[in-house]
Amino acid sequence: MIDIHIHTKYSDGDKTVEEILKICEEKNLEYISITDHNTCRQYEDKSLNKNIFTGNIIKGVEMNAIFNNKKIEVLGYKIKETEIIEKWSERFFSEEILKEQQEKAKRKLLNICDKKGLIYDENKIPQNIPVTDYITIYIYKELMKHKENYEILGEYAESLNVFIRKGLMNPDSEYYTGSDDEPKPRYKDVVDVIHKAGGLAFLAHPYEYRFDNTIDFINELRNEKELDGIECFHPSADEEQMEILVKYAKSNNLFISGGSDYHGRKKPDINIGVGRGNLNISKEYVEKWINA
Repeated sequence: MIDIHIHTKYSDGDKTVEEILKICEEKNLEYISITDHNTCRQYEDKSLNKNIFTGNIIKGVEMNAIFNNKKIEVLGYKIKETEIIEKWSERFFSEEILKEQQEKAKRKLLNICDKKGLIYDENKIPQNIPVTDYITIYIYKELMKHKENYEILGEYAESLNVFIRKGLMNPDSEYYTGSDDEPKPRYKDVVDVIHKAGGLAFLAHPYEYRFDNTIDFINELRNEKELDGIECFHPSADEEQMEILVKYAKSNNLFISGGSDYHGRKKPDINIGVGRGNLNISKEYVEKWINA
């Protein structure tokens, strides 16, 4: 079994690298990758030298990107020169930039909440979360404490994922938080920097975005800049959708990856290795490209 999509405290996970390694060892995983958002600093962690995990570690990263005004993520695997990722990411994701973006995101979303008549107590929203974390998660949790909000939110009350992907990130939604004039990491540039760092670029969790036609969207991406692979196995996809992605990847000579997208308590129904219980990813998928 493998899990090559895991987050730690180096981005928005709630566990240290050492804690993650211990869990992966207990589960006897054969391949793992710690894919923190927009950074490879996790691979400088001293716990990696303690021989805690006896399986194979693939150096990875999950990078935010913009394509046709849509926010997506690209997974980079087999990163050889992590400093290239760090230097490039600093342009978009430095601590100063992230802190400013976090405050803007909070104000934008609360203004929308006020216009929609949603009930919340701003004092109950954490004030000093890490800049690598997402304030929208905590605002959503506060909104969900008030039953009166469920009717107003409608389908957006279904889950955090629906609220973010179909609401905050959707230009056609009344909850769209909009864009700003700050530089954005363009999809094709993200793929280029992953390649420059010696890595392979995979589209992360295609069904997570809840596009009207996921396959058409993948084709649009590939027309802009070719991918090396697709994350076919992920908790956001059901069995049929995962089969569709595997078939698509194979028919288009793309590599296949998969993982739980583990964040710890922030996604309490997601467990390392198995996701929501529907994952059991064979190492054969990784071994087709690990030595490519």
